[in-house]
Amino acid sequence: MIESRLISLLRRSKSVAQKLSSSNPREWKTFTTPCGFSNEHQSRFYSSLQRFIPAARTPVARSCVGYGLRSLLQSNCKNFYKPPFRNFSTAAPVSAKDTGGLKLLAGPHAQKAVGIWLFVSAAWVFSMVVLGGVTRLTRSGLSMTDWKFTGGLPPLSDEEWLVEFENISNPRIQTLWLVWAWHVSSNLGHSRVNKGMSLDDFKFIYWMEYAHRMWGRALGIMFALPFSYFLWKGYITVRLGLRLSGLFALGAGQGLIGWWMVKSGLEEPTTEYAEPRVSPYRLAAHLTSAFVIYSGLFWTALSVVMPEPPAESVAWVQGAAKVKRLALPVSFLVGITAVSGAFVAGNDAGRAFNTFPKMGDTWIPEDIFSLKPLVRNFFENTSTVQLDHRILATATLFSIGGLWWSSRKLDIHPAIRSLIGSTMGMAALQVTLGISTLLSYVPVSLGTAHQAGALTLLTLMILLNHTLRRPSLQLLKTLPSVAKTV
Repeated sequence: MIESRLISLLRRSKSVAQKLSSSNPREWKTFTTPCGFSNEHQSRFYSSLQRFIPAARTPVARSCVGYGLRSLLQSNCKNFYKPPFRNFSTAAPVSAKDTGGLKLLAGPHAQKAVGIWLFVSAAWVFSMVVLGGVTRLTRSGLSMTDWKFTGGLPPLSDEEWLVEFENISNPRIQTLWLVWAWHVSSNLGHSRVNKGMSLDDFKFIYWMEYAHRMWGRALGIMFALPFSYFLWKGYITVRLGLRLSGLFALGAGQGLIGWWMVKSGLEEPTTEYAEPRVSPYRLAAHLTSAFVIYSGLFWTALSVVMPEPPAESVAWVQGAAKVKRLALPVSFLVGITAVSGAFVAGNDAGRAFNTFPKMGDTWIPEDIFSLKPLVRNFFENTSTVQLDHRILATATLFSIGGLWWSSRKLDIHPAIRSLIGSTMGMAALQVTLGISTLLSYVPVSLGTAHQAGALTLLTLMILLNHTLRRPSLQLLKTLPSVAKTV
């Protein structure tokens, strides 16, 4: 009686599984280890079954154990068997079998949300760099002589403003008043040197620095809250989470680097007539760190929304590989030029030798190696720093021009060709902005535009290198040799 029931049950489970498999084979298939039962466990179960139930030795029972037992376990072990979580998760990476080795940073349903968040974060950092340039050019950084981690309310009454105004009685800041007054007169066209800095003038530079600090803290909140939500929902893979955690740590340290930079401008001068100025090394570290954070966010955002580069033929992939060999050193040169611009800003080198192409009456100033040891000249000597930036900017322009010229006859994707042309145009515009800023004695408008132009050029180079990536193996197998032309 028991033997016949067992055989009937096994036959029934096999027939049900066959029907379900034919109707929806993707969901109902043979699992090698259902409920933790491996093939070895099934063989042991079948052997023990033969000892106690003779009918289990029949051909029907043997055929049912291999397949029907799995279906039986699937249908009766609902508490143990669960479909793969990846089928429902929007964050789990697609397996290498499905993508030919391509590793997604976010699931298909999470790509849009995570991508938008990262692009907004990158744009926010871009605006921070521009606002920081305005703060530097208006000499606003030294208006706040303290730094509070939790922030604080600005002065709201006249008495509070007077107290804050009196806090900057440092001799370095007193000298800053005259420098700021000269700066305003050179930009606004009227003299205020004899008047010094009024309370209204102080309020202007105070609000600039306060806005820069609060904008940075708002960026931290805007980044941390969605990041926590996406982690809680499982929208972010481990690989992406580690990368974003590193970028968040850099952003948190950026505020400390900023105060470390400002603090250098409040220290006593080494000479009696030294102009109040932050350390060029600290300013370069602050600006370079911002560029690194922006580049990391922008590259990651592109990787989330565009896991595969545009490719429609093997010939275009081969052409992109040739362009990439040229684009990488050009990108490195763009980055070095941007860092040298930070030292130009830190040494106020833009307000010296306001002629072009010569530097004053000569091509090369005589004092470019006046400091000892020799290496200090490349970071602290105004003449050397500006000469270096001129040479690097010119080399960058010609390098991008060479990249554009070399790619003209290559068989590449139209998007890559368009990006190279845009990069060439932006490089020419950036050099024009730099020369105009120099000849105009660094007005706030042109100086800010020049700094934003450097970040825009870097953005185009990042986008170009991201587009030049090699496609996944699965995509390469499906590409024709030559792209179809309409």
